[in-house]
Amino acid sequence: MKKLLYSILLVSTLGCTDSFDELNLDPNNPVNIGPQYLLPYATERSVDRYWGGNIRFERLNLDGTMLWMQYLSRNIYSSEGDNYGITPTFYNNTWKSFYNDGLVNFQRIITQSKPDGVSPHTNYEGVALVMRSWVFSLLTDLYGPIPYQEAIKGSAESPIFTPTYDTQEAVYAGILADLKLANEKLIVGGPSVSGDILYQGNILKWKKLANSLRIRLANRQAAKKPTESRAILREILSDPAKFPIFTSVADNAALVHTEVRPSNNEWHEVMIQGGRTDWNLSKTLVDRLQALQDPRLAVYGTPVGGKFEGIPNGLPDAIATTYLSSAATLGSYFTRASTPSVIMTYSELLFALAEAALDGDISGSAQTYYEQGIQASMAQYTVTMPAGYLALAGPATKESILLQKWIALFGQGVEAWAEYRRTGLPAMPTRDARAVFENDGLLPTRLPYPTTEYSLNKAKMEEGVKMIGQDNMKSKLWWVE
Repeated sequence: MKKLLYSILLVSTLGCTDSFDELNLDPNNPVNIGPQYLLPYATERSVDRYWGGNIRFERLNLDGTMLWMQYLSRNIYSSEGDNYGITPTFYNNTWKSFYNDGLVNFQRIITQSKPDGVSPHTNYEGVALVMRSWVFSLLTDLYGPIPYQEAIKGSAESPIFTPTYDTQEAVYAGILADLKLANEKLIVGGPSVSGDILYQGNILKWKKLANSLRIRLANRQAAKKPTESRAILREILSDPAKFPIFTSVADNAALVHTEVRPSNNEWHEVMIQGGRTDWNLSKTLVDRLQALQDPRLAVYGTPVGGKFEGIPNGLPDAIATTYLSSAATLGSYFTRASTPSVIMTYSELLFALAEAALDGDISGSAQTYYEQGIQASMAQYTVTMPAGYLALAGPATKESILLQKWIALFGQGVEAWAEYRRTGLPAMPTRDARAVFENDGLLPTRLPYPTTEYSLNKAKMEEGVKMIGQDNMKSKLWWVE
């Protein structure tokens, strides 16, 4: 999929109409590429970028969030993420890819498939709404205020090339509304969907993803909009027939890759095809999982010399390389060509519900949701929970729920980073005295806006910057508790 030529369809990242419903097509252009071709391209490009990408200096996950959340550490080139240093290509091309490769094409599907579109199709419209919502949620959680209501309108009849930035609160409100609309649009037993490389046309699973994502975002904003978030959570949980959610690991949203290039897993592309051996398990992850006698450690990593040892994060190269002969490497499960790239899991949903129950936002037992979340994560990797594990894990508290959520989100560094920035949990250990960090030693709180915005949309971008204070990696996002 990655080399399909319909990437030429991509238009300016700048702009979209009110409610995104009028991305106009050129009436003189005879080419009308259908959603069955647009959907797999946009899906794979977006998921690959989220999972990490394979281009050096812009691997969002491997060179950023997986290091910042102390799942992995670098044994060399610590300046490439492990010490909080990133290059402009990191935040420039992440922005560009999510807008150009993902949002533009998901919007094109919606425009074609809506009731007055050229090819009305309620299920294509619903699927694209879910994916558009997910990508917008990634962008706002990475950068903060973003072009939203006026985004991707560069090819409209009245194009907008300098779109206004919306507050993160406004973006969340729009996404939550769209996910509810997507659930309504998606009709089980309705018209079939081709080109669906995520759920193979299973519309019920798409409805479950729409509502599960809605729970994720409602929970994430709960500290800022408690009444609204509580209403959303209770609406979904009170009517499972109307608002189905994940009920097992079989519902996990994950892109299953092929054994052959170019649609192989991005980590396989980097580490096996590219021969890169720059990453080891972080000491933080190893120590936490060993203390819990957690069987997932044998999936997440491969021991060296029969034992697991991790590298402290942020070590200068001269020190980090001394661990090369002893530090655990990334588990082979994650470097296989066909290993799925995960968007959302049943275990993540359960931990969100555990937190909501603990906070009193929903009825039900936080302890039960918490234990089910641990079990679902282990089931995801087909490992058995040891006797006594729950005793070691402790009862369901805010700290224990977020610790187990962090463990379960291994691989999904972007989501773990959002949860840590939101809550400050799980508590991270004292840094190694030998570590050296950039960004004034502060864990990055967001990505800077791309340099293209400074040259093409500076006035509107500066209004966006005012919403958060400064355009750096220290400004806090809206949903921080």
